[in-house]
Amino acid sequence: MLRHLSESSILSLLLLFNRIWETQVFPTQWCHAHVLPFPKPSKDPTSANNYHPIALTSCLIKLMERIVSGRLMFHIESHNLLSPLQSGFRKSRSTTDNLIRLETSIREAFVKKQYNISVFFDIKKAYDMS
Repeated sequence: MLRHLSESSILSLLLLFNRIWETQVFPTQWCHAHVLPFPKPSKDPTSANNYHPIALTSCLIKLMERIVSGRLMFHIESHNLLSPLQSGFRKSRSTTDNLIRLETSIREAFVKKQYNISVFFDIKKAYDMS
């Protein structure tokens, strides 16, 4: 729906989003979601534990979130606030980049008959332990 708006409607939305950004006053209707329970496949539908909630939120808040995210990432990237080794959640980067960097470091150490010490930290396991 939003992709098919006229240019004047898009400009009106942009003005609204910029006003929200500047005044930090958020439409309260955007803070509400309609939560719908959906049964998990092949589970007993008579048990409440066998449902997962889906929250339906305003498409305008989703668009606003994307705009804010884009602005924050632009600021972070343009001011070099992240380590160059940080790949997760960044455009044009992936964990594969880090794996290739690690492999290169291991190969270089092997050729130079040196050691390569690497530390692997599994964040999921760290959270599961607590």
